Amino acid sequence: MHDLPNCPKCNSEYTYEDGLLLICPECAHEWTLELENEKNEDDKVIRDSNGNELNDGDSVTVIKDLKVKGSSSAIKMGTKVKNIRLVDGDHNIDCKIDGFGAMKLKSEFVKKI
Repeated sequence: MHDLPNCPKCNSEYTYEDGLLLICPECAHEWTLELENEKNEDDKVIRDSNGNELNDGDSVTVIKDLKVKGSSSAIKMGTKVKNIRLVDGDHNIDCKIDGFGAMKLKSEFVKKI
């Protein structure tokens, strides 16, 4: 049929082109294909809580106390984590934390040092 993307606002499949704009007839949202392409490139970049881009080998600091599943203790705010590794998934940081061992963290709970 057509290979236009679904509406980013309501996920409607009935989008149509009007010049350079893409329009959703269900929610009246308008956007451009250029914006859609930039969004897809940004999805691959993992950012910390301040919006800084994270890379493999970076050092980060935990910004809030994090409960550890299956443990009575928590990772305290300000804990420094060295040599992180970025992975796909909900918890997108693989690391080792002293006193806890191997952990997976979400990038929204850390800031780059």
